[in-house]
Amino acid sequence: MGLERVDSLIEARWVAPVVPAGVIYEGHTVAVRDGRIVAVLPAELAKQQFEAAEHVRLGDHLLIPGLVNAHTHAAMTLMRGIADDLALMPWLTEHVWPVEGALMSADFVRDGTELAAAEMLRGGITSCQDMYFFPGVAAEAFVRMGMRAVVGLIVIEFPSAWAGTVDEYFDKGTRVHDSWRGHSLISTSLAPHAPYTVSDQSFTRIRTLSDQFDIRIQCHVHETAQEIIDSKQQFNERPLARLKRLGVLTEALTAVHMTQLTETEIEQCAHAGVAIVHCPESNLKLASGFSPVRKLLDAGIKVGIGTDGCASNNDLDMLGETRTAAFLAKGVSQDAASLNSHQALRMATLGGAQAMGLEDSIGSIEVGKWADLTAVSLSALELQPVFNPVSHLIYAAGRQHVSDVWVGGKRRVQQGQLVDVDEAAMVAQAQRWAVRARSAEAAAGGGKS
Repeated sequence: MGLERVDSLIEARWVAPVVPAGVIYEGHTVAVRDGRIVAVLPAELAKQQFEAAEHVRLGDHLLIPGLVNAHTHAAMTLMRGIADDLALMPWLTEHVWPVEGALMSADFVRDGTELAAAEMLRGGITSCQDMYFFPGVAAEAFVRMGMRAVVGLIVIEFPSAWAGTVDEYFDKGTRVHDSWRGHSLISTSLAPHAPYTVSDQSFTRIRTLSDQFDIRIQCHVHETAQEIIDSKQQFNERPLARLKRLGVLTEALTAVHMTQLTETEIEQCAHAGVAIVHCPESNLKLASGFSPVRKLLDAGIKVGIGTDGCASNNDLDMLGETRTAAFLAKGVSQDAASLNSHQALRMATLGGAQAMGLEDSIGSIEVGKWADLTAVSLSALELQPVFNPVSHLIYAAGRQHVSDVWVGGKRRVQQGQLVDVDEAAMVAQAQRWAVRARSAEAAAGGGKS
């Protein structure tokens, strides 16, 4: 009997599959066929069992599931650094929204999303959950870059270049959902911006559509203390209580940020099956507060990690974000053991996949899942010696050490370089947008930021 044919064998010194938890395989191979993982086994056994069109040998690398950026605003990469060192609401109302109003277009979203996808892929991110205008355009950009994404069908109560009325947001969002149904790289979610920008009527429609389409809801929730104060003044209840009253606090909800939580609210989220996305660096930079990650995990809540957008972070670096999440969890809980390196890696991979509703397809190196894989070289001088590769990944390595990335078995980064991407043209395009953004901010009166 001949050897079984596969498309590729990816052999690494170490493999951290995430499932089973806490495991590191040494000298193992991942076999890939038709974009999916068909086996994870010792390298010697792989040679005896499989014949591959391509055999990749990574002698000093850690192979992990592709990182999952569970919350971002990809197109806002073109606004990186435009308004720094400000609290959330002045940042939004005096800078971001005026510039968006001047620049927002399908072209802006296409170019910004492609730039973001390039940055994410180079940093080992194979999938993300996006929330922005022109979601169909963003989906096309992600596909061109070969990156997996859940695109949010944005709902907000004020007009934009994407939609003029609330009904138009729903109508256009429904068409985007229908046009991408069943795509191998693109999924959709409903994306009400936040409780303070979405009405009760819209939330009710969102809950109905979530049930009808069988898709998740992603929403900024409990991001700042001021949001809580404003909600109590306007609605006489906290935002989570309002979402519960409207039927949105369910297992379909992915709540982003969640820095302002009571013990009772944590219990309610756990009981309802809500997933939470932690964006530590954005929360720190905007002084929004601290998400109680250890308490969330102890309550059995699914927690992923997101970078947020480049206008508030200012990068799309999931390895850096995950390190910050680990350190912050220790500091907030005052317990150095509160979030270990394996748990942090799980949040950055399978936790994000759960928050996006894709845990059956991505987030761990398991047979049957898509071969979304990231290889990190641990050979650099600054990474020596290596006692525990997963500890090194979280506490010592950076995105500059990512060497190779696969999405659905297709290589998107090879030896640190994007495959089939004109990086110089992308940089030039971003610089042209920067000129327009500076002019728009100056016209809005924000040029002193």
